[in-house]
Parts: sequence; C-alpha cells; structure tokens
Amino acid sequence: MRALLATAERVIVARGRSRRDLSPAETELDALKGPTGKYRAPIVLAGTTLLVGFNAEALAEL
Repeated sequence: MRALLATAERVIVARGRSRRDLSPAETELDALKGPTGKYRAPIVLAGTTLLVGFNAEALAEL
C-alpha cells in the first residue's frame, strides 16, 4: 500500500456516501482501513489518483 501511495498525487478515501480528498503526504494507512482492520475495497490506481473504498461519484470521476 505504501508503494501505491508513493506513486499517487491524489488520494480519495470513500466510506459509503462520504469521501475525503487527501494528498499522499497527509494520508495515514489507518485512514484506508475499514472497521475490520483490512483495507477498504476496491483499491483503484487510475493515473495518479488512488481511490480506496467505493463511492459511485468518485469512481465515475476516474
């Protein structure tokens, strides 16, 4: 996951209907995890944007 963050210029963390746009420098790995402690799905790297979690609007932007 750190390697994906290193290549991304923008990180979108989706949790249901909410989403947060972050820079890779301010993103902590715990912010990418769900309530079970595993990384949220899906994890999509599109160009320089990393999407973690499902949000229909964010996915359409990619």
